[in-house]
Amino acid sequence: MAKILDLQAEPRTQSGTGAVNRMRKAGNIPAALYGRKVKPANIQVHGKTFSKLLEGSASDNILVSLKIAGSDDQLALVQEVQHDYLRGGILHIDFHAVSADEEIHASVPVVLVGEAKGAKHGGLVEAIHHEIEVRCLPKDLPETIQIDVSHLELNQGIHISEIKFPEGVSCRLGGDVVIVMCEEPKVEAEPEPAAAAPAAGAAPAAGAAPAAGAAPAAGAKPAAAAAPAKK
Repeated sequence: MAKILDLQAEPRTQSGTGAVNRMRKAGNIPAALYGRKVKPANIQVHGKTFSKLLEGSASDNILVSLKIAGSDDQLALVQEVQHDYLRGGILHIDFHAVSADEEIHASVPVVLVGEAKGAKHGGLVEAIHHEIEVRCLPKDLPETIQIDVSHLELNQGIHISEIKFPEGVSCRLGGDVVIVMCEEPKVEAEPEPAAAAPAAGAAPAAGAAPAAGAAPAAGAKPAAAAAPAKK
């Protein structure tokens, strides 16, 4: 199950580009907290602390207990992290406030476990869905959904109905949805080689008339002159 991690946060009283730049230079990340039962708030968290929290998580579903100065602790799900791909670092974080006694919806990554029997016969095992959307209480949120593929034969698949979800976790997909397949590798037909064009200067084939304006081959008799047209 996903661990609930403590994360210190502070209210953010100033806004604007200048204030945000000063915040980032000080090693903090601007963030926003929102949810159905909470008043939206602008906050900031320590950059290095949050980066380590991300690195230590097996999935993007991170539950935190926000300890905001001057407020009660707030359980929240990391909803979105905006990265600076040019200079590195994190630009902004969105936290979605949740209640411990209310179900949440989240997409959990799929992890394949074992070696499929069909793979020993040249089959390729492929996850059709790399994530599964689940519904559960925050405390029951799994970091990953592990699927054992060791029994999978060639040209067989695993359906949602065959997956054993952790207690308290339900899936929003139908039971007939295929999650994993073991298929024969597709062999593409090789294209037929194109007919080679005659090389420049090559003699025409036997019996073939020379191209218009071309000089007759050595030893060849000139063509008979055409008779003048009748007036």
